[in-house]
Amino acid sequence: MFPVVRRWLPLASIVSLLAPFAFVSAVAAPDARAWLTRIHSAAYERNYQGTLVFSSSGVMSSSRIAHFAVGDQSYERVEALDGRQQRIYRINDAVHTLWPQAGVAVVENRPAMAQLPASKRSVDPRALDFYDARLEGVERIAGRDAQVLLLQPKDGWRYAQRLWADKATGLMLRADIVGTDRRVLESTAFSEVELGIRPQPESVTQPLRKLDGYRIVRAQQKTTQLEAEGWTLGHPVPGFRLVGAVKRPLDTGSDEQVLQAVFSDGLTHVSLFVEPVESRRDYADLFGQVGATGTLRQRRGLHWVTVMGDVPPATLKAFADALQRRH
Repeated sequence: MFPVVRRWLPLASIVSLLAPFAFVSAVAAPDARAWLTRIHSAAYERNYQGTLVFSSSGVMSSSRIAHFAVGDQSYERVEALDGRQQRIYRINDAVHTLWPQAGVAVVENRPAMAQLPASKRSVDPRALDFYDARLEGVERIAGRDAQVLLLQPKDGWRYAQRLWADKATGLMLRADIVGTDRRVLESTAFSEVELGIRPQPESVTQPLRKLDGYRIVRAQQKTTQLEAEGWTLGHPVPGFRLVGAVKRPLDTGSDEQVLQAVFSDGLTHVSLFVEPVESRRDYADLFGQVGATGTLRQRRGLHWVTVMGDVPPATLKAFADALQRRH
């Protein structure tokens, strides 16, 4: 639903999010599926720019973002407006993260992982296998009419989400993650947005030609498979399938590797990390939650296993319990 920043979701009447689900009238599944298909397509095909606001646990942050599609080429830029200066430029799978104050530019390639629903700009229509979708009328977001959709989970393994899609284009304008108590756990929304703008790929490519004075750090990662790294899930977690797995160095210049596997149900995702104990002696068992994002870390023999995702605690535990060492 949103770009390469932590997630992409929107912001409006919190009251509407807390409205009792029981009073929402159901709409035929084909209508909801059609909207999810529009949202998915708009995330990659539309040209837009605007200011995105993220809110979680009483903390707010904002970013200036832009996305351009030129033929089969995709360009994106993200500039954090709060905290440390950070600028992200993406050209297809190539991602440059610039830290101006530190004079560091991190260059990495994000192939399969770049298209994850974690971006929160797109929704895989297959998510309807695990969520009941209802249309909830039209509201105004960032000065535009938006169709509101509620995706209510069919089981306890995931959270509900309420989405606002631009009526004219299908672009996601806002998305909220809603807990089991109907409380909004996280919200991401455009506070202002321009759609259908002229593509400006040069606004992404030109800054990357001016990296004199930056220390270039090339993040080396390679695509792999859980089984090839000696791990497997003893049993699947309902609704989630493996999207991809990568290995990368723990730190710049380190020979130690961290393994990351990503699982998705079409709407949300869970990341599973495996790191050697020897290199992470400062770690300890951990469980915590900030907003919708939960983190569970356990020691497993000579490895630390960390599970993170916008899912209930029981889902994190199910992933941790299912992971098994093969050899």
